[in-house]
Amino acid sequence: MPLSTTLSDAALIEQSRRDPEVFALLFDRHAAHIHRYVARRLGDDTADDVVSETFLAAFRQRLDYDTSRAEALPWLYGIATNFIRRHRRAEIHRYKAYSKMGVLPDGGDAAEQAVERASAHAVRRPLARALASLKARDRDVLLLVAWAELTYEEVAGALSIPIGTVRSRLNRARAVVREALGSTDPTTEQTS
Repeated sequence: MPLSTTLSDAALIEQSRRDPEVFALLFDRHAAHIHRYVARRLGDDTADDVVSETFLAAFRQRLDYDTSRAEALPWLYGIATNFIRRHRRAEIHRYKAYSKMGVLPDGGDAAEQAVERASAHAVRRPLARALASLKARDRDVLLLVAWAELTYEEVAGALSIPIGTVRSRLNRARAVVREALGSTDPTTEQTS
């Protein structure tokens, strides 16, 4: 069985400390997920750069990675989110443009695209305006839960914040989105 399918992320990172080329397996495993998330927030052109920056930073930080965390994807989302913050103005501009056009970025997945097309056109503009109006830290938490499908614990780890902070930021963001959509919450309630 190939090395990339038998080892956990933590084991790959641990091995990459001795053999740096092994880190490429982590890239192969997770780059598409990170790219999809970043592209939804910033667009495809910027996503390529942010994904490269994310994995370069992860490679440099691999010696500090807590190998008790078997899955590295939340860590990678956290690094990507930090790079997204550097592009905050572009992200806000993008959401404002979406609110005018009535479209939202798709995740590239055919099922998600079908759901997007099936959802009411009228919901997209208010949602895009609501996303643009959120504080960056609240938007980061909301989108990590809604688009990256991270748990509260994973978001807390990814952003290096307490789980209570995740809950309060998500609650604030959902309230803004619910108000913008007339009491409809597009994210699913998650328990943890």
